[in-house]
Amino acid sequence: MAVAPPLLRVEHLTMRFGGLVAVGDLGFTARRGEITALIGPNGAGKTTVFNCITGFYKPTEGRIAVVHGEAGLWDELEALTRRGDRHLTLANGGLFLLERMPDHLVSRQAKVARTFQNIRLFSGMTVLENLLVAQHAPLMLASGFSLLGVLGVASYRRAERAAIDKAKHWLALTGLLDRADEPAGALPYGAQRRLEIARAMCTDPVLLCLDEPAAGLNPRESAALNELILTIRDRHATSVLLIEHDMSVVMEISDHVVVLDYGVKIADGTPEEVRNDQKVIAAYLGVADDEVEAVEAEVGL
Repeated sequence: MAVAPPLLRVEHLTMRFGGLVAVGDLGFTARRGEITALIGPNGAGKTTVFNCITGFYKPTEGRIAVVHGEAGLWDELEALTRRGDRHLTLANGGLFLLERMPDHLVSRQAKVARTFQNIRLFSGMTVLENLLVAQHAPLMLASGFSLLGVLGVASYRRAERAAIDKAKHWLALTGLLDRADEPAGALPYGAQRRLEIARAMCTDPVLLCLDEPAAGLNPRESAALNELILTIRDRHATSVLLIEHDMSVVMEISDHVVVLDYGVKIADGTPEEVRNDQKVIAAYLGVADDEVEAVEAEVGL
């Protein structure tokens, strides 16, 4: 089976906060059409990595690159880096250096979307309105920054219908279509989680970054979440980068797992390889590598 081309490359990523090194010289690749999980104990630096990838933090050092379209665009990476530009857009796709881009351009131009560990919906807006807000930029362009919308020009009406159709598609896929007119804040917790993913998908990302999407979900909701993430990968040509503490979610749906401990990568491979890695087990148990067997025997693992 052919290996999928890279979609995201993280190279020598370092993030310091004063004297604290939150992430140190991290490198990994997320491939097109795959689900990559970023896991590790609390405080391992996972969310810091997400914040660097999505433009919320500017890393102290390192390069974070995304390619749309033809994989051959990776050949332009060194030249783009030397020029000091943010991106290169050609007829066959685009190459983006995320560490040089503010968060709104990471989302709009590089097509990297994210959800948050703490849900960030517009609770006073309806479920449908939350998904239309995610499409605000193209709607504003279609409206001529309001004037064409006020005049009811046909091109704006078409754009508005397309935005509503896209929102309804994601509401149907997440089981929320019958609640489209309810306030988002009135939804149950699990439904709010699904709505946040639907809102991110309304931006048509090539890479969807999910920060603890299964947090607070019961087993039935976690199973439904797994199906949704697999559908996003398989039917919508979207790669997924996932932070998750629920190992049943990680091991069931991930193609590739990267493990951090104190900001340093300690494992990188398939779920099965990571599951059996002594360094990973030691990190999660909080013991030295050579104590893993003794602790496992003591607790009955």
